[in-house]
Amino acid sequence: MSALFTPMRLGNITIKNRIGMSALTRNRAQNTYPTELMKEYYLQRVEGGAGLIVTEGILVVRQGTEWPHAPGIWDSKHVAGWKNITDAVHEANGSIYAQLWHVGRVAHPDAPEQKLAGTPVYAPSAISARGGKFRHIEGQPGYVTPTAVEDPWTIVQQFKQAAINAKEAGFDGVELHGANGYLITQFLDNTANQRTDKWGGSVENRSRFGLEVLKSLIEVFGRDVAVKLSPAGGYNDVGMTLEDTLETYSYFITEADKLNLSYFTLCRYSAAQDVEIDGKLRATPHDILESYRHLIKNAKVFVNMAVTPEEGAELVSSKKVDAISIGFNWITHPDLGKRVMNGKALDNMPDFMHMQTNKAETDWTTGYTDYPTAVY
Repeated sequence: MSALFTPMRLGNITIKNRIGMSALTRNRAQNTYPTELMKEYYLQRVEGGAGLIVTEGILVVRQGTEWPHAPGIWDSKHVAGWKNITDAVHEANGSIYAQLWHVGRVAHPDAPEQKLAGTPVYAPSAISARGGKFRHIEGQPGYVTPTAVEDPWTIVQQFKQAAINAKEAGFDGVELHGANGYLITQFLDNTANQRTDKWGGSVENRSRFGLEVLKSLIEVFGRDVAVKLSPAGGYNDVGMTLEDTLETYSYFITEADKLNLSYFTLCRYSAAQDVEIDGKLRATPHDILESYRHLIKNAKVFVNMAVTPEEGAELVSSKKVDAISIGFNWITHPDLGKRVMNGKALDNMPDFMHMQTNKAETDWTTGYTDYPTAVY
């Protein structure tokens, strides 16, 4: 396991080990604002040995997502709330990136937050994703046909402003959420993007939006900008033929790596997270490390999706990746890093009922900050 416990330079910072905590939506930002409870949650995991924490997805503008208590970063109150968290993380000698998130077509016009925003649900094209379930809207509807955004530059600017706010809030860097069928993926994917202007059609045009967003973030954070990608994933009704997937992501990754990012997080194919639509599995399974790792020559590489510490140590030792990004096990084990270092089992049972909040739930600590640490 020693390979996981060496420091690593990441852009302009050095992280203490190679066990990252991936972005995990937990739906506990009341009215979109970070709370003291969220600070406790992140602090537990810094003290539990996370080398780099990536926050849950932070919405760059108000949107009606399936998570009514997802956090935002569009006003000064958000900035102050996040500054409270980043200060605590830094005092505990931790490092923290903000994951910047726009859900695109998988918001709903009838969601309270979308109504408050007073804007349409924007996407590259007026093509609905299939599926979805908005449990907090009467009738629990699914996704609807979005509005094709007239000028994508307006959303690029929203990402840049979110980065400016994240810088003011004290984050060490920002990770662009380019995975899981959200807006960046929607532009890349030719089943979701059927534009005929410079933002659609060819691989170069479909890649343009994500690359321009990355450039705008770099204007604010310099080398401390990263991107998360899931080329093999079908979540939120995306996924191309294998040929188109390889061509698109090979181009995008090659061009993004020229921008001197701090890291890429590459999500592997996960059968457990594949989705069936109209009787067919939606994802495009392929080996993401074999397909894309060789294209990344400047940035560090994290691998994500069902990575165990044991496998991660082997991947880092063999230089197939630089670090690992763990998700679910960080939810259930606030001291995951310390457990791995001390040979303790990851044996906490998950509280599935309280992964997210629900209408009837008033105690948001349950299933969030109440997982026990090991005895050392």
